[in-house]
Amino acid sequence: MNARTYVQRQSTPTVMMIRPVRFLSNPQTAESNSFQNIDEAPAPNVAQEGASQEFDALVTALEAAGVEVIAFDGVTEPHSPDQVFPNNWVSFHADGTVVLYPMLAENRRTERRMDIVTALEQHHGFRINEIIDFTRFEREGRFLEATGSICMDRVNRIAYACLSPRTDRMLLERFGQRLGYEIMAFEATGRSGQAVYHTNVMMCIGEKFALICADAIGDDAERRRVLARLESTGHKTVTIDHPQMAEFAGNMLEIESRAGKKILAMSTRAESALGSAQKDILSRYTRIVSARIDTIEGSAGGSVRCMLAEVHLPRRERHAS
Repeated sequence: MNARTYVQRQSTPTVMMIRPVRFLSNPQTAESNSFQNIDEAPAPNVAQEGASQEFDALVTALEAAGVEVIAFDGVTEPHSPDQVFPNNWVSFHADGTVVLYPMLAENRRTERRMDIVTALEQHHGFRINEIIDFTRFEREGRFLEATGSICMDRVNRIAYACLSPRTDRMLLERFGQRLGYEIMAFEATGRSGQAVYHTNVMMCIGEKFALICADAIGDDAERRRVLARLESTGHKTVTIDHPQMAEFAGNMLEIESRAGKKILAMSTRAESALGSAQKDILSRYTRIVSARIDTIEGSAGGSVRCMLAEVHLPRRERHAS
């Protein structure tokens, strides 16, 4: 199979998650992440206990909705305070490609774990045909943080990305060339004027809808270009504003149940920030499933979508004995 020609489905019934261990508010990520409230972070033991309980509650909610959750234990050493967010170091593709990505914070680079990639193949029945490794670009000060940096329209092979210290334009182009994606890069800022650190806090692409904080794209022509591209692929656009984005209303992920029913995973904080009209539109296409993850959101500046690495890898064929 060839990544440039193989057509993927937008959503998958399988997600990979990492249990938090020694969870803390990471000082190495605070400068570029305006969603992170390091000054009000709880004590380490309180943060770990809260994050662990929130992780389990999210897993329970997803499994109750029919999602296959493959949960791996986090590691104690080296200390990786953000390992609960695996979507920043890896992406999995339906042609059997695994992509490893360069990360800005040095203490996040240890999150990349080949034992997890191996386990998905050897113990969970997935097939891996190729591993593309972009991590060498860390030495050049170039970063691209997987599906945090890139919101993929997998069906139409379009990669949407807001440029930031964590999302390098040249690497975006390299990603597009290697995997056969059209690149839609743009600049976006929060209310403070700081660059939106990850595209997935302002944008979510489902099979039939796209949610976006369009106001964050300051240039009118660029905003119209992005919205027009979404419209051209048949997506119903749902717009959120800056206050809703600040409540993680952009950080959601469309996945599926094993029965093929569309599910929209988000935090209760994000769901509460949405208006009734916005929920009505989203509910036409998906069933909203939410869980409370206040500790993780406040301490680490990431929400439910950041905790989910969707596994699009093909399953190995089972041969009768």
